[in-house]
Amino acid sequence: MPFDVLLPSTLFFLTAAAVLLYPKLETKVKSILKEKKFTIRDVVVLVVVMGIAVTVLVIIPSEAIRVLFLTFYSLMLFLSMYMIVPKWYIGLVPSAIFLALYLIFWDASPADTFVLIFMDVFAAVFVVFVSVYMGTLFGWETVAVFAGLLTVMDIVQVWVTGFMIESSMKIIRLNLPIMIVVPTFPYQSSGMLLGLGDILLSSLLTIQTARKYGKRFGYISIVFIAAAFLIFEVLMFHYKTGAMPATVFIVCGWLAALGARHIYNLLTTKRTLGEEQ
Repeated sequence: MPFDVLLPSTLFFLTAAAVLLYPKLETKVKSILKEKKFTIRDVVVLVVVMGIAVTVLVIIPSEAIRVLFLTFYSLMLFLSMYMIVPKWYIGLVPSAIFLALYLIFWDASPADTFVLIFMDVFAAVFVVFVSVYMGTLFGWETVAVFAGLLTVMDIVQVWVTGFMIESSMKIIRLNLPIMIVVPTFPYQSSGMLLGLGDILLSSLLTIQTARKYGKRFGYISIVFIAAAFLIFEVLMFHYKTGAMPATVFIVCGWLAALGARHIYNLLTTKRTLGEEQ
């Protein structure tokens, strides 16, 4: 049966990077955000806005999308560097490099190898630091609600309206770093796309899992999520399915990790009670 290890590995390492960086930068991010936390209401509004944004991207002109994304990406790159080195002139460096390279290669073919590497690197850096930045805004309950609502929105926008696919392709044609593009191995295909929203969701879930149950279990939950993605790809390759909402597999992998932990604790407790008796 055909399978691929590169996409699940990419998801694993980028999520693990966010979990690793979070405790190192948590204090700095909290000082910037002034200890603000999302409420359930905030999460509902956030998902609704994200759903509307996906729809709007299909409608608005491409150049407007380009300006909005370049502005947002540059700002987040600046904040990411500023969290590490709190000097504004150093914070401007990654944003300046990104904009300079983008202006040089903005009209190149999206299939060009250098362009793919350039976009993948900046997309990876961007999503890891955004995950760390947003990780401080969530708690255990709010991230669970966010995951559930985002999955529903993803299902609707992929399978019902198709806007998620249409907007993603529109952004890719603009050479904007909104996706991680990786080849497949050992199965050979034209390559796979991993949306930054999927990596963000995986990172937010595992950051909160690590905070609640410890870093070790946080990494174990990433393994479960990556395994779920592996199964997801096997199904796609075998049944030749079209686009699928990847959030479903991320949430399923996360829930499987929590379920496995619960079963392990039950078995350990029963064994301990049996030995005491």
